[in-house]
Amino acid sequence: MYKLNYLNYPETNDVSVSNALSIEALNSNTEFESLSKNLTSRFNFSCLHSFSFSKEGFLGLMLELKSDIAVSLGESEAVVQAARLYESLGFGVTYINLMPDGTIDYKAINSLKVEYLFISPYIIDTFVKIDLKKVKELFSGTVVSNISAMFDASDCDVAYFDVYKLSGYFTHSILLHNGLFEEQNLAGIDTVSLKLISEALNKDIELITCKDEFIKVLAETLKDDLIFFVDAKATLDNVVHFGLKGIKAREVIRNLSLENIFVTNGEGCSLGLSRPSRIIQVMGYTELQSRQALSLSFCRNLSSDEIFYVVSKIGKSYRQIKALS
Repeated sequence: MYKLNYLNYPETNDVSVSNALSIEALNSNTEFESLSKNLTSRFNFSCLHSFSFSKEGFLGLMLELKSDIAVSLGESEAVVQAARLYESLGFGVTYINLMPDGTIDYKAINSLKVEYLFISPYIIDTFVKIDLKKVKELFSGTVVSNISAMFDASDCDVAYFDVYKLSGYFTHSILLHNGLFEEQNLAGIDTVSLKLISEALNKDIELITCKDEFIKVLAETLKDDLIFFVDAKATLDNVVHFGLKGIKAREVIRNLSLENIFVTNGEGCSLGLSRPSRIIQVMGYTELQSRQALSLSFCRNLSSDEIFYVVSKIGKSYRQIKALS
């Protein structure tokens, strides 16, 4: 089985929670305090907050800010949907567009007049990397970022984790800050997510080096039928994003699953939805073109034989679908 629809987690955690993690009013809550302190100190923050990684959860965070904000259109669906709701409540929201090559519009960031900017180290779906250091040079306000892919908070002011991407389970997510948000009731903090995130951060993650070879074999197999919506060198090291001309990606995904090869047509926030990639369309492509997009992500290095096997199956599936369409 080849699970090439992973994002960050190499394998699903085995969830086992002891009573020591339950929060008690008249107790020192030693294990919780230890996990909390380790996480905040690791990333140089003083406060920890848990919230739902959903449009409702992000809307709650935005409402605490009580200020006009800016949001990158390369953010997760939950963030963008929350921003739309926030805007409908009368707050000002500036949306930072994507360029045709999939990168962020840095010039737009330079002209921002708001206090808060939601922008993360990569674009969802395409996984194009964003230079947060450059963002911080252009923007003088508070940068709020999802650091689930990079584990690096050096170029943001508020950091949060997506526990689903790190563990395979959806519980509340953890946000780190320096007193920006109101202190949270201990009973409102999801200790399960804190445990899962802490475990994920301590896992050994294999350095992925098979990406270039995979792309080379892919290009040799599919030739002119292969589309790269974004520069492969600009994406995360463990991700390949591409398109196949003239077919819908979901048909390839379905065929490959019968061969025990699991790929996806986008980031976790798009999984299971019938809608095509919003990101590809924001870049200027049509809805039809966006339905051709495929994403592969590696949790380990594939051997040359494995690469050839997977790519040959992709090529065979593609040719069969083209012949029948």
